[in-house]
Amino acid sequence: MSEHKVTIHWKNTGEDLSYFTYNRHHTWEFEGGKIIQASAAPEYVGDIQFINPEEALAAALSSCHMMTFLFVASKKKLIVDTYEDHSVAILEKNRMGKMAVTKLYLRPKITFKGQSPNREEMVAMHKKAHEECFIANSVLTEISIEPIF
Repeated sequence: MSEHKVTIHWKNTGEDLSYFTYNRHHTWEFEGGKIIQASAAPEYVGDIQFINPEEALAAALSSCHMMTFLFVASKKKLIVDTYEDHSVAILEKNRMGKMAVTKLYLRPKITFKGQSPNREEMVAMHKKAHEECFIANSVLTEISIEPIF
């Protein structure tokens, strides 16, 4: 077991809390002093120059899948040279009519040094990585893995 602590900081910079005028800028402070500037998504009156929670969820799922894939590859004595993923999170109403990240598409492109797995082996490795990914096991989001060969 492990714990992962984050502190969120936000301050009202206006005179009221009107939906279209209140400030969405805030920070995420992680252990060790790492600070990320965040906001709402632009569609929700946020600032595009900062990370929004939906992007962060897509990044967390993509990163976790990658880290788990690297573990699977290492167990097979395969040497991953590069791993690039262009993930897409879809925010829409779920079956209960609530806004949610309902779908996430992972599109990893991976190169290897030396021996490379064939298509069937790659699909199996991605399946294993998905099954073991901590973040994927924590969300209701439908995750589709579409490797680029």
